[in-house]
Amino acid sequence: VQLVESGGGLVQAGGSLRLSCAASGSTFSIKAMGWYRQAPGKQRELVAGVTSGGGRTNYAESVKGRFTISRDNAKNTMYLQMNSLKPEDTAVYYCNAVGSYSGGVYVYWGQGTQVTVSS
Repeated sequence: VQLVESGGGLVQAGGSLRLSCAASGSTFSIKAMGWYRQAPGKQRELVAGVTSGGGRTNYAESVKGRFTISRDNAKNTMYLQMNSLKPEDTAVYYCNAVGSYSGGVYVYWGQGTQVTVSS
């Protein structure tokens, strides 16, 4: 599975961005997907996750009510709509997928996309 993120950039506080993550390859094996972020000097953290059917989602407390994760399985694409952005949301955002086939579990990562929120 290959993951390619897009949609990052520079935005003022209070603004919005939408990140996309396009999956290719053995996408049939994907069970769950999510967005992580890593700010300078900090550990990578889970921002939001979604199950394969898109029916269940979870969010970090810091983004609840502002961010929305979704999947379009027909397009093999996952999205993260980010509203009311804050300077503390500045980070590199990574797409993540967990796949399972042939008895194994595999974790995939995208290359990351920078999100910078100015105050």
